[in-house]
Amino acid sequence: MLQYLNRCSQGRGAWLLMALTALVLELVALYFQHVMLLKPCVMCIYERCALFGIMGAGLVGAIAPKTWLRYGAILIWIYSAWEGIRLSWEHTMIQLHPSPFATCDFAARFPSGLPLDKWLPSVFVATGDCAERSWTLFNLSMPQWLVGVFGVFMLIAVLVVIAQFVKTRRRELFAR
Repeated sequence: MLQYLNRCSQGRGAWLLMALTALVLELVALYFQHVMLLKPCVMCIYERCALFGIMGAGLVGAIAPKTWLRYGAILIWIYSAWEGIRLSWEHTMIQLHPSPFATCDFAARFPSGLPLDKWLPSVFVATGDCAERSWTLFNLSMPQWLVGVFGVFMLIAVLVVIAQFVKTRRRELFAR
């Protein structure tokens, strides 16, 4: 399996699949926001940013998967998945244990050089409350599902890192 993951990490297909998966999750979030009219909170916006990081890692990895760029993409992937787990876990705790002392910010804080909320407000402006559970599936809220989603991204990333140290062997049609 590790040899398979090593081969996949050196091809564009797996990287593009990862980017496509993150894109689909982003589109689902936008569907919830603009069609179902659910209001995203600040934590939701930050979790979206983590998904954009995973999508970016997939695109960087797809550019030149047989070069050193692959390792940079893996680092972006791991960082984004880790931040996604951390943010969605924190968001889950705010929802499960609401408290007036544990709340999220009123507005997302982006660096002054990257004001995403100003550039693309329909995606990055928060209008909801972090403690509100506005959507559930099988009694799990959106941040609870995201803990699992980011956990899967992290598990695969760790396996891909381990696979980088496994030598691939070519299969010969006629072995001697």
